[in-house]
Amino acid sequence: MSRVCELTGKGPMTGNNVSHANNKTRRRFLPNLNQTTLQSEALGRSFKLRISAHALRSVDHRGGLDKFLAKAKDTDLSANALKIKKAIGKSSAEADALT
Repeated sequence: MSRVCELTGKGPMTGNNVSHANNKTRRRFLPNLNQTTLQSEALGRSFKLRISAHALRSVDHRGGLDKFLAKAKDTDLSANALKIKKAIGKSSAEADALT
C-alpha cells in the first residue's frame, strides 16, 4: 500500500537527520495517514479513505466531503476519490435537473 493521501496527493518527502555534531544522514518524512470513513450527503453513503490528518482538517473546514471534492484538482485525487467525485457531480446534476 503506497503512503500517499487519497485526497491531497501528499506523499513521502526526503531530507536529512542532522546530529549535534552536524553529521547528515538521509531520512524520509512520511505523511500522517489515517483510515477514515467520510460521509457524502449527495450520495447518502459513506466511503473509507486513507487520508492525511491535514486533509481531514481541510474536509471539515470546507464543509464536508462533497464540497471538498468539488474544489479539488483531479490530478491530486486517487482513482477511488475521482470515482466518488464523478458520482457526486452526476447526482448533483440530476438533482438540478429535477428542480
